[in-house]
Amino acid sequence: MEEHSLKVEAKDQGIRIDKFLASEYQDLSRSFIQTLIENNKITVNENTVDKSYKITKNDFIKIIIEEKESEIKAVEMDLDIVYEDQDIIVINKEADRVVHPAPGHHNDTIVNALLAHVDNLSAINGVKRPGIVHRLDKDTSGLLIAAKNDKSHKSLAQQFKSRSVEKYYYALIEGNLAYEKGKIDAPIGRDPNNRKKMAVRKRRSKRAVSRFKIIEEFKNHTLIQVKIETGRTHQIRVHFSYLGHPVVGDQKYGAKNDLNAQRQLLHAKKLIIKHPATGEKMKFEAELKEDFKGILAKLREQKI
Repeated sequence: MEEHSLKVEAKDQGIRIDKFLASEYQDLSRSFIQTLIENNKITVNENTVDKSYKITKNDFIKIIIEEKESEIKAVEMDLDIVYEDQDIIVINKEADRVVHPAPGHHNDTIVNALLAHVDNLSAINGVKRPGIVHRLDKDTSGLLIAAKNDKSHKSLAQQFKSRSVEKYYYALIEGNLAYEKGKIDAPIGRDPNNRKKMAVRKRRSKRAVSRFKIIEEFKNHTLIQVKIETGRTHQIRVHFSYLGHPVVGDQKYGAKNDLNAQRQLLHAKKLIIKHPATGEKMKFEAELKEDFKGILAKLREQKI
């Protein structure tokens, strides 16, 4: 069972509760939220409401999600393991792999592969997401850390929540930047015109900060390193699309894809954490995947 709670701020007053919660909890569809309301699994100030209820300042909303127990199969798959001990496992995720089971992906996820490789994973996130502390988009490659026990999970989750984890990505973007390095501080919320996308917007958004520096420049493309100080959905993809430099291959956010990339060329390159058991500072790095390296090689040939 999952339980969530939040307090309504003045800026959100007057919004229908189903619309508000769908914006706050981007993994939950509006129809699913409406079902929860109908089943009295969502309360406001400990009272049940209907889906047309309009929230007011200081309303205390509580959500209960009862997950149906279902067996997740352990499926033998190749894992590019960067580090492993009795508490954590760190992998270099492939670009075409979903992290945990979801509609359309039941037996081909990272969780399925981890269950086949590891005897135990933390149970904090329930039966569908054992061990999963953070996520990467399906077509984003790179470093992903999973917890083998609940103690490690709680420690890592707190590190991500407090933003003490350092996360660095490599991205190949379209065009050339005017500055060698910089900071993007632009709030991100759900795109009002397309609920499957995020966008930079002033209202109904959360602060999002990305720091970048140029790694390598090409004629019409740039390889950059991005350190994200916040973890908003699609943050890097949205920020650089907003600047007019979408990530190569990311057609959802406007890439022309003149390099014929089969996915967005975004890779979680470096991760710095404190080990959940020892407290030791640990740095992990993951090599770029072959498709990413192949396109960089072609761009370098054009420079000669």
